[in-house]
Amino acid sequence: MKHFTTLLVVGLTLTCALPTGAEDYGTPLSNLYARTRTDLSGPWRYIVDPLQSGRVTDKGTRYPFPLDIKQQPGGTLVEFDWDQQASIVVSQDWNSQIEALEFYTGLVWYRRTFDFFPQDERRYFLYFEAANYHTTVYLNAEKIGEHEGGFTPFAFEITDRVHKGRNSLVVGVDNTHTSETIPELAYDWWNYGGITRPVHIVDVPETYIHDLWIAYSAENGGVLTGSLLLDGTQQANTEVRIEIPELNIAETVHTADDGVTTFEISPPPIELWSPEHPRLYTVTVSSALDSVSDQVGFRTVATHGHDILLNGEPIFLHGISIHEEPIGPVGRRGLDWKTAEQLLRLARDELGCNFVRLAHYPHSEKMTRLADRLGLLVWSEVPVYWAIAYTNEHTRDVAVNMVTENVMRDRNRASVIVWSVANETPIHDERGAFLGAMIDRVRTLDPTRLVSAALDRTTKEGDTIIIDDPLGERLDLLAVNEYEGWYGSRSIDDITNLRWETPYEKPMIFSEFGAGALFGFHGPKHERWTEEYQQHFYHQTLKMTESIPFLRGASPWILKDFRSPRRFHGLYQNFWNRKGLVSETGEKKLAFFVLRDWYATIKAAHSAGGS
Repeated sequence: MKHFTTLLVVGLTLTCALPTGAEDYGTPLSNLYARTRTDLSGPWRYIVDPLQSGRVTDKGTRYPFPLDIKQQPGGTLVEFDWDQQASIVVSQDWNSQIEALEFYTGLVWYRRTFDFFPQDERRYFLYFEAANYHTTVYLNAEKIGEHEGGFTPFAFEITDRVHKGRNSLVVGVDNTHTSETIPELAYDWWNYGGITRPVHIVDVPETYIHDLWIAYSAENGGVLTGSLLLDGTQQANTEVRIEIPELNIAETVHTADDGVTTFEISPPPIELWSPEHPRLYTVTVSSALDSVSDQVGFRTVATHGHDILLNGEPIFLHGISIHEEPIGPVGRRGLDWKTAEQLLRLARDELGCNFVRLAHYPHSEKMTRLADRLGLLVWSEVPVYWAIAYTNEHTRDVAVNMVTENVMRDRNRASVIVWSVANETPIHDERGAFLGAMIDRVRTLDPTRLVSAALDRTTKEGDTIIIDDPLGERLDLLAVNEYEGWYGSRSIDDITNLRWETPYEKPMIFSEFGAGALFGFHGPKHERWTEEYQQHFYHQTLKMTESIPFLRGASPWILKDFRSPRRFHGLYQNFWNRKGLVSETGEKKLAFFVLRDWYATIKAAHSAGGS
């Protein structure tokens, strides 16, 4: 039996200024919402720079955008004025805000001024929840850092660079993808560019709580073990208090010279987190200078043979895949709490899900925190997608950094039970080594959850499909994307004849299956694009699943129609992927009710003691 426990992280983890001994803690910021912060979201000035003229910042050039200077009488020619530029809203993409930029791929510069009054013995970090894809940051004409990756957080310390009074922040964001980026040139979602999630100035003490882990294990009657890390001049030999009031826990530990300490706590009985009872505890960690709190759930997740075990009990994942686009007529990035909750409640309350696959990239932290509260299990993924440059060392390093930032941000979220390292990747030795490095990194950072990848390379022998991808040997959970009856060679009526086998003694889920349908377009059940075709596809596919003894869940593709540049049909698609069970504006298609009823039947059988 492979056993995992839930770990908890509170405190602050930042891209820069990692303290000695912290290399294995990862780099993105954790528990942002527990910190004092200034939100810089709102209107920013912008300049579209398709020729990348602003990359040259010598004062003798005509386009030194990062320097935020003005034309001086008799001075060197300057062909811009930030104060005269149009405004754009951060945190949203540029494609949905500016009609001329709907299909734009390239560099855009942003500028925001703000007044700030730093205090003595405090440290300040400029934190981006996400920006797509390559970001270069300047504060008061000084470059403070770069980041590659479109969906994970990053931060830079600005303690010695932020001015008292007025400050100028200039950010260049380039959403261009190449054969060596992640993803590369081909992907099936809209490449929304820009500062797509909020930007904050985070305020912490000179010595702050950098990281804390608490792991719950059901063994030996239940025990909490973990470690914590301080960062700053007073990190050594410092007293730190760990409190969980609801459990009457108040323990004191002391850090070593490197700011690290480990501990073990014997708690009273703990009410474990589950979809039926998403119990969260308040965990507070305090030192003489710093204190942070978080709402944390404790639960165990494991695999045993073909079963997925949550808190020691078998569970079937009634799931759906979701893209990070709010319900509405305009596809865009930029979820607020309300729009994020609308997506998750549609899945949980109306479709009957206990599980969501957040595809194909790390979603907003709001999604995982809401999943904690709502009791939804989560598959979290990074966009290693299709034909990545598997032999390129830089590309591999970016992928490992992406998965690091993703895990470190959300490894204290009880809802997250699966880290996915890839989607639909080809089988060859270089791919195996590439994904192997990512898997190794995930297991180092968080050995407490299942590791998987959405596979689509299988062996087919007549009506038998064999899940034999060699990557399966390294995964805890097999996951397969299957589209026979839509893309495959078999007709929709032949789906029920399929049989599934695998040499791996592991549970399997369908990470995707689906068919396109335009809401309101009706016709015969064998006519593509009709709601009836999609409905029939779901009937046939779900019937086929009854013959798979090792199936333990599904996350069909997809909850809502979403924007994609690969979907050209002017009548049925018009740059929307129409595999959603609801339209982009939320109207339910016929297939929605097929899946809802199937999940209800499974739940009823489980409640009655069936398998």
